[in-house]
Amino acid sequence: MVNKADTNKARLRRHKRVRGKISGTAERPRLNVFRSSANIYAQIIDDVKGVTLCAASTLDKSFEGKGGNKEAAKEVGKMIAKRAAEKGITTVVFDRGGYIFHGRVKELADGAREGGLNF
Repeated sequence: MVNKADTNKARLRRHKRVRGKISGTAERPRLNVFRSSANIYAQIIDDVKGVTLCAASTLDKSFEGKGGNKEAAKEVGKMIAKRAAEKGITTVVFDRGGYIFHGRVKELADGAREGGLNF
């Protein structure tokens, strides 16, 4: 019998390892990314207080289009940067959530940088 590797379990293990090293503060909150097969989500989190400062995803009412592709990820990145600017946030720590910095995760990061976030 062939045992298939649980990719989400491995991702969570990577995410836990990264989270041990980075943390969001009030001055420099954490930009967290979660991607599913159909959608992509981004949150800006202050880990000291334990609160989400702002969030954006492909499920938002203002979003139009398909949620599971690179173009959608770039738009979500621009949306989160705009919402962060409204709250006065300019610099963040990027948390890729255990995912490889490639494809949709990279496009979201590029969109956030285009929107004005520094990381």
